[in-house]
Amino acid sequence: MREWGARRWWAAAIGAAATAALLGVMTALIPNPLFSRMIAPEWWNYPVWIASALLSGLLLATYVTPRGEGGTAATAERGTRTSLGGGLLSWFAIGCPVCNKLVLLAVGASGALTWFAPLQPLLAAAGLVLLGWALRTRLRTAASCPSPTRKA
Repeated sequence: MREWGARRWWAAAIGAAATAALLGVMTALIPNPLFSRMIAPEWWNYPVWIASALLSGLLLATYVTPRGEGGTAATAERGTRTSLGGGLLSWFAIGCPVCNKLVLLAVGASGALTWFAPLQPLLAAAGLVLLGWALRTRLRTAASCPSPTRKA
């Protein structure tokens, strides 16, 4: 990341802000008229939300190639599934347990409070680990297999 130019850092900042806004609105951590929470957020929801947004923004920046360089399909695929899984786990972790339709269909309202809510911190940890793993994979792949530069 030391070699990243302004283009990648801007992509990381915009990606983190967009992810924070999207997750914040969808999970009602940012109060809005579209979504509401039946249960108040836990204290740890906010750090997980911000950490997920930052890691997602950095991940997005790994897909941005510097000007004049072409990316390869092999490097673009590494970390994609892991980052998607990490993002979904983070979303499930910080969301309201009884507001999530998938959880309600699977275990019902009482099951959401009894079974799902206690699992949310574990989902948060797993989501952050997966996002961190995906970022590490993308950065190591970029360092070991840099994109070829175009000749003028």
